[in-house]
Amino acid sequence: MLDVRLDGIDLQFKTSPCVFSPRQVDRGTLAMLSQVECGADEKALDLGCGYGVVGIFLAKKIGEDKVVMTDIDEQAVCLAKENALINNVSGIRIYQSNGFSNLDETGFTLILSNPPYHSDFSVPKHFIEKGFNRLVLGGRMVMVTKRKEWYKNKFISIFGGVKIKEVDNYYVFTAEKRRMDYADHRRR
Repeated sequence: MLDVRLDGIDLQFKTSPCVFSPRQVDRGTLAMLSQVECGADEKALDLGCGYGVVGIFLAKKIGEDKVVMTDIDEQAVCLAKENALINNVSGIRIYQSNGFSNLDETGFTLILSNPPYHSDFSVPKHFIEKGFNRLVLGGRMVMVTKRKEWYKNKFISIFGGVKIKEVDNYYVFTAEKRRMDYADHRRR
């Protein structure tokens, strides 16, 4: 069992050697969470949830009924469901899904992701492009990576802008879905 304290909240996680970062919470995830502010009116998606650190933490802050978690990996989803029970937030909706393929929900105000790193960028490309459509106007996508330029350019091309903060040798990207005016639309 992994004991974690995040922002004054004590959490416990059952992990497995078969999932990402089983011995400790990944430093990239911690970097991302250090840059996220959320209010009680959020509807949040933990995209690529692994064993559930981000989604379960958010559920403790904003309410379990306002959090959705997805992962492509069946074992990660099973662990996330078990960890939701362990941490008394069993109302989180947790789905096995390849990105957004098995997720019909929309209207998110916050999407957080620490995507897998592949040389072809196919996973984060899907997450960013499809995530934009699942956000409400004013909603934010927050993503953490070790690389900067490709992500910066992709966020700008989809969202029209992005804020980048370097934390602990990771890049945390925050992009907001904004209303486009005519001049913005013409530039695209």
